[in-house]
Amino acid sequence: MRKLKIYLDTSVMSHLFADDTPDKMADTNRFWDDCISEKYEIYISPVVIDEMENCNEPKHSQMFKKLEQIQLQIIDKTDEVTRLAAEYIAGGVLKEKSYADCLHIAFAVVYNCDIIVSWNFKHLANFKTINKVKVVNAINHYREISIMPPSMLLEEVE
Repeated sequence: MRKLKIYLDTSVMSHLFADDTPDKMADTNRFWDDCISEKYEIYISPVVIDEMENCNEPKHSQMFKKLEQIQLQIIDKTDEVTRLAAEYIAGGVLKEKSYADCLHIAFAVVYNCDIIVSWNFKHLANFKTINKVKVVNAINHYREISIMPPSMLLEEVE
């Protein structure tokens, strides 16, 4: 069986250390164990790296150290990614100030990921965004993509 292709946005790495939200932190760490065991094909973009670079210490170092634990592919920014991100803005998926979030979606779609994993409920993992992405993707002849938090990928522990 083919492994799911997963695009991780920065919120996933951030929540590995989110002491202020212990339930999300626990779910993220359980999901991370699945990533370590290579249950998924993992992809991140230069946008993720840039956002992690802008974090303060000790979180900055902690997140980069966590990335070393998993097999992942850092995908390249292309004209196609840039064009699709602009289509998301033009199509009203998100506003211009959320362009980086449109880039996350565009990277995942252009590189044929199955799921964007994100804790960003405000801009990514919400009904409105998901439905608008479906419309823009259909108009531009791209397939649908799922957007969900790590907790939705966890199997029930008995």
